Amino acid sequence: MAGSSTDSRRPAFFFDLASPVAYLAAERALQTHPGVEWVPVLARGLGSHPPPETFDSYRCAEERDIALAQIERAAAEQGLQPLRWPDPFPFDSLFAMRVATYAKQIGRTVAFALAAYRQAFAGGRSLADPDNVVIAAAACEMHPSAVVKAADLRGVRAALDEATARAVALGVRDVPAVWDGERVTLA
Repeated sequence: MAGSSTDSRRPAFFFDLASPVAYLAAERALQTHPGVEWVPVLARGLGSHPPPETFDSYRCAEERDIALAQIERAAAEQGLQPLRWPDPFPFDSLFAMRVATYAKQIGRTVAFALAAYRQAFAGGRSLADPDNVVIAAAACEMHPSAVVKAADLRGVRAALDEATARAVALGVRDVPAVWDGERVTLA
């Protein structure tokens, strides 16, 4: 399928829809990294210890609140809508990431990713709920039935696993990350 694999020499923006930090980077990426390939990966599969950006591994509630407030301030500095945290947060992004992988295969990665991020972090809707993912997909003219079916296809699951493995091989340990063709930097 078109767009299902990535070229290791082509610059790439790696993201997971569960990450509010990746949401902020995605909104900037359109200006700071034009033409970069957007690659959905599962952050939990990147193999770093501790796991990347879990938002549920803080020592106390105050530490978590401080971290979330910093993200809210960064969103405001970027001129984005005030963040609304989905309930639950953090949420399981597996279904949404499979849909993002399908969107990549049909050439709608950026549109879907931005719509999904905005559903989650501007709308406060958890992407663990398939209905919220389907709403984001519909905003990108992706048919709801096709989205639900595609998320369960072996080829889509394999493509997401392959993209995550490729990211690990390139040195991505957390999202958001950018591969410039030579090295990985956090976006």
